[in-house]
Amino acid sequence: MTTPLLAAPGEGTPGEPATAKTPRRAPVATRKGRRSGRWTSRVAVNVVLLIAAVYALFPLVWLVTAATKDAGNILGGNVFSFEGFNLGDNLSALADYEGGLYFRWYLNSLIYAGVGALGCSLVSVAAGYAFDKYVFKGKEKLFAMVLLGVLLPSTALSLPLYLLAVKTHTVNTYWAVLIPVLVNPFGVYLSRIFSAGYIPNEALEAARIDGASEMRVFWSIGLRMIMPGFVTVFLFQFTAVWNNFFLPLVMLSDKKLYPLSLGLYNWHSSANANPEFYPMVVTGSLLAVLPLIIAFVTLQRHWKAGLTAGGVK
Repeated sequence: MTTPLLAAPGEGTPGEPATAKTPRRAPVATRKGRRSGRWTSRVAVNVVLLIAAVYALFPLVWLVTAATKDAGNILGGNVFSFEGFNLGDNLSALADYEGGLYFRWYLNSLIYAGVGALGCSLVSVAAGYAFDKYVFKGKEKLFAMVLLGVLLPSTALSLPLYLLAVKTHTVNTYWAVLIPVLVNPFGVYLSRIFSAGYIPNEALEAARIDGASEMRVFWSIGLRMIMPGFVTVFLFQFTAVWNNFFLPLVMLSDKKLYPLSLGLYNWHSSANANPEFYPMVVTGSLLAVLPLIIAFVTLQRHWKAGLTAGGVK
């Protein structure tokens, strides 16, 4: 004769065999409510993202359509109509005005932004590498001074830079715009963070044991490992210099040295008296966006986090 299993305290009635406890299922109405809540949340998020995308892309769409119109359609508000396609004439006007002055401005912007961003990236990465990997007296105090430079707006530095350019006789030259953009305190700060995250000390020590000099260690190992940071600083500085307006306005007076930002501003100022400048300003602004798009599309494969993380075992 077997003794029946007694239920645990609080389960069933005393003296009755204990049975397996079946999990309770949520009511059908509750499950449907959760699903509907999730669906509503997804719809709300997608709607917000769609509104943000339309808000961000609308100026670009307007610029593309307005570049195909003449002055009458632009001023008349017929930008989004399919009538009056005039892109070829607008491009011809850009090429013919004052012997192709616009494309001279385009070349100047490429020089200022390309050379300036490349030099700034090298300086920033080297400085960030030194702040991270080397120990020297007053390092943190010097780095704090670099961080103070991040707080200063660029417009506040334009007048001191102009006075320095006057002393060095570089006013109204390419150097007046190129030299100031070679230094970027935020780039140094960002490069130090990338150096700490991407360059393991073990790899540098191994190179030093093999007899590599400090410069060789930086160029052959450090710079390659920190390449995502280099590209990030380059893109930030390229965009900043390409859109820079106030510094060229202070430093330059020769139209042949103008970047696109300053040249298009002068044309826009003249458009109030001569509306024929409006199509050239709009078409020139559309062409000015292309280098930024190309830079981000071509360099995005280098812009990945964790590229060398875990490379040293």
